Amino acid sequence: MSTAETVARKTPDATRAQSGPPSGAQRGYRTLWRWHFYAGLFVMPFLVILAITGTIYCFQPQIEPLLYPHRLVVEPAASPRLEVDALLANARAAVPAGAVATTARISSRTDRSAEFVFRLPDGHKESVYVNPYDGAVLGTLDVDSRFMQVDRMIHRKLLLGKPGELLMELVACWTLVMIGTGLALWWPGENASLRAALVPDLARRGRPLWKSIHATLGIWLAIGAFAFVATGLPWTGSWGKQFKALATSVKLGAPPGSWGGLALHSTVPGKPSAAHAAAGHETSSGMEPMPGMTMDDMPLPQVPWAVGAVRVPGSPEAGEPGVRPLPLGHIVEQMRAAGLVDGYDIALPTSPHGVYTVSYFPADPTLERTVYIDQYSGAVLRDIRYGDYGAVSKAVSYGTSLHMGRYFGVPNQIVCAALSLGLAALAVTGFVMWWKRRPSGTLGAPSRERAAPPMRAWATALVVLGIVFPLMGLTIVAVWLVDRLLLRRAGPVAAS
Repeated sequence: MSTAETVARKTPDATRAQSGPPSGAQRGYRTLWRWHFYAGLFVMPFLVILAITGTIYCFQPQIEPLLYPHRLVVEPAASPRLEVDALLANARAAVPAGAVATTARISSRTDRSAEFVFRLPDGHKESVYVNPYDGAVLGTLDVDSRFMQVDRMIHRKLLLGKPGELLMELVACWTLVMIGTGLALWWPGENASLRAALVPDLARRGRPLWKSIHATLGIWLAIGAFAFVATGLPWTGSWGKQFKALATSVKLGAPPGSWGGLALHSTVPGKPSAAHAAAGHETSSGMEPMPGMTMDDMPLPQVPWAVGAVRVPGSPEAGEPGVRPLPLGHIVEQMRAAGLVDGYDIALPTSPHGVYTVSYFPADPTLERTVYIDQYSGAVLRDIRYGDYGAVSKAVSYGTSLHMGRYFGVPNQIVCAALSLGLAALAVTGFVMWWKRRPSGTLGAPSRERAAPPMRAWATALVVLGIVFPLMGLTIVAVWLVDRLLLRRAGPVAAS
């Protein structure tokens, strides 16, 4: 430990009295630093988790075949592929009696197996993989225990359910505060050069070296990291859902009809049609859509953000005897004729009034597509495309594709990984700086300014952030109160 660090640890009050903001720093520096400190202290461990899990998930297309090669990968054969209904029958024979087929993954790749998802009698979901050339069952995987699904759930909610989802939403919001205050702190002042802000001084040693690396890395990452965090917020469990509802209410979000008004269900032959029921005539079964059930609730791996709030049909009491739904193969051929041949999922109808729900979520958001098909007649009930989205949903769709590293392929994945790991590096370097500066037995928060300026712009930014993100607003108030009431006499250090 250096002499200066020893003195700082033993006599923090004297250090505070002699220390001030860095040369040329603007008034309000310590106030910004204090908020930067609180934001960083909270988000540091979670940023590392988000960075690792996000980077892994970004490379899902490359990683999963390596994890499950005997299930996902097959040797291309010269013989034609078997009919999808024959493959589904083989998959059904491999699961316990009473299991219900819920989803089919449609792929035209010659080196990939066919995948079908079943809901087992005990409630678990299981994927069954079948060789498309000879029909052999290659194996099964528990959907919720699949590596990438676990990684995704850690990334979204730390495997803690709703509380974890809210916590990670707060982490994202406070990361925005950390980025904003960090940029304001380290942006070169009147007497500093731009080069000094953009290039770390590797000649330094100890904490000054870590500070230089932390500052320059933060400036290089600031814009990309801000966009990276912002594009993930629409998918959060609390604010994201509210944002989607607001966008829809002002006709800038989901397609028309997403919030009711369109009865999407298969019409059993011999029973009144949806249009007939909508005109005021009830069906003999008294079928009504299940309240609150949306596309986000469907047994699909992922659906486009814009259609997540689209309501789906409920279940009737019974269908007409002798009426048989169309086979899955018919739907696949129908979608092929409509231009979809690869990389989409079909949620299978599990009730007489259920529909085939086709969800196409490609890398290019302009190609996104959601189709509802009557299971008896094959009639297309709705075909929702990118052109049907509102302005907000179009922007979110592009942001999502970029955030997940899908839009530009491998280069996009590399950029996302660099941003993720860069944020993790900021967390690590910030922690090291704090640990080297922190006096033993104290939190080590930066000292307050003796005569802090009003900083109306900063206060306004916090208020706006709290209004836009209400959960964030509550924590801003909580941090302010704790800082004012509990940490006033905590003896924070002032080393810059």
